[in-house]
Amino acid sequence: MKEKVKRDSQAETKKRIQIVLKILVGLILLALLCIAGYIIYMQANYYRIEDHAKLEVRNNPKQTLRTGEAYTAVTYNIGFGAYGPDYSFFMDTGEMADGTETAGEYGKAVSRESVERNTAGAAKELEKLRADFLLLQEVDVEADRSYHVNQAEELKDKFADYGNVFANNFHSAYLFYPFSDPHGAVEAGLLNFTRYQIAEAERRSYPVDNSFVTKFTDLDRCFAVMRLPVENGRELVLINSHMSAYDEGGKIRLQQLELLNSVMEEEYQAGNYVIVGGDFNHALGEAVAEGFPSKQRFPAWVSILTQEEMAKGISIVRAENELEVPTCRGADIPYTKGVNFTTVVDGFLVSENVKAEAENIDTDFGYSDHNPVMLRFELEK
Repeated sequence: MKEKVKRDSQAETKKRIQIVLKILVGLILLALLCIAGYIIYMQANYYRIEDHAKLEVRNNPKQTLRTGEAYTAVTYNIGFGAYGPDYSFFMDTGEMADGTETAGEYGKAVSRESVERNTAGAAKELEKLRADFLLLQEVDVEADRSYHVNQAEELKDKFADYGNVFANNFHSAYLFYPFSDPHGAVEAGLLNFTRYQIAEAERRSYPVDNSFVTKFTDLDRCFAVMRLPVENGRELVLINSHMSAYDEGGKIRLQQLELLNSVMEEEYQAGNYVIVGGDFNHALGEAVAEGFPSKQRFPAWVSILTQEEMAKGISIVRAENELEVPTCRGADIPYTKGVNFTTVVDGFLVSENVKAEAENIDTDFGYSDHNPVMLRFELEK
C-alpha cells in the first residue's frame, strides 16, 4: 500500500513538473513572438525622408534683405522641453574624475508640466533676444517623450509675426526603451523663424547609421536650407543643421560634414551668402573642447571641429565669450555648475562675404541642456 502511495506521489510530482515546463516553454515562445512582432512593427514603420524634399514656408514675410545692414540670428537646441537642471537622459553616459561611471535616468521628460515650463522658458529667452532669425532644434510636434505637448505650434503662436519653416528629423515608431521609462513614439524636427522673405526651402538628408538597432533609435538627421533674396540679386542661403551625436568613431559625422561642406562651398562659389547655424555635436575648436571647469572626464561623445576641416571660403564664428559661457552640458547626471562636463557645440559657420560675430547666451542651462548662441552679421556689398 505504501509503495502504491509513493508511486502515485511521484507520478503526481512528475505531472506537475511537466505542466510547469510546458508553461515555461509557452511563456518563452510568447516572449519570442512578442519580440519578433515588435521587430516587424519597428521595421514596417521605419523609413527615411527623401533628400531634397520641399519645405513649406508659412506666413512668409515680404521684406527683402539688404547689404550693409545689421541682422541677428539665434540657434537654440531646446531639448524637447525635457532638460531642466534636474534632468538626465538614458542615452548619455560618462565618468566622474575618480572613474565612477555615470548614466542618465529618464527616457522621456519628467512630466507634462516640466515640458510646458521649459518650452515657455526657452521661448522667453528667445523673445528677449529679438533676433531676425531663429534656428531651433529638437522641437516636438507629437511625441510620447514630451507628453504630446505640441511645442512647434506653441512656439509658432509665440512668434506669430515671423514666417516659419519646419523640417522633420525624428519620426519613430514606439520605442519601448528604457523599459522603466520608454521613450515612445516621436515626431520632431528643426523649426525656423524669419522676419525676411524666403524664396524657397528644402530638406537635405544627412547620411546616418543604418545598422539594425541604431537606425531605430537615432534621428533621421537633416539640415534645412532656406533661400532668402537679397537686394543685389544674390541669395542668403540660411541653414539649420543638427548633426549626429551618438556616433562611435565619428564615421557618420565625417560623412555629414563632407555633405555640408559641399553645399556651403557650392553656394559660396555661386556668389551667394552662406550662414549655417545649429547643434553640430562637435566642440567648435580645441580651445573650448576642455575649456570649462568640470568634475567629469572628457566624454567619448565629443568630437572636435577645426577651421582646417571647413570648406574653402567658410569660417567657424568663434564667440567672443566662448571660454566664459558653454553651450552644452553632459546629460548623464543632473546639472550642477562646475560639476558636469560642458563645452561649445552650438554656433555658426559663415562664408567670407558675411561679416559676423557671435555671443554665447548664458541661461545656466535653465530650460535645456543647451544654451542659445546669437549671431550678429552683415551681408557685404
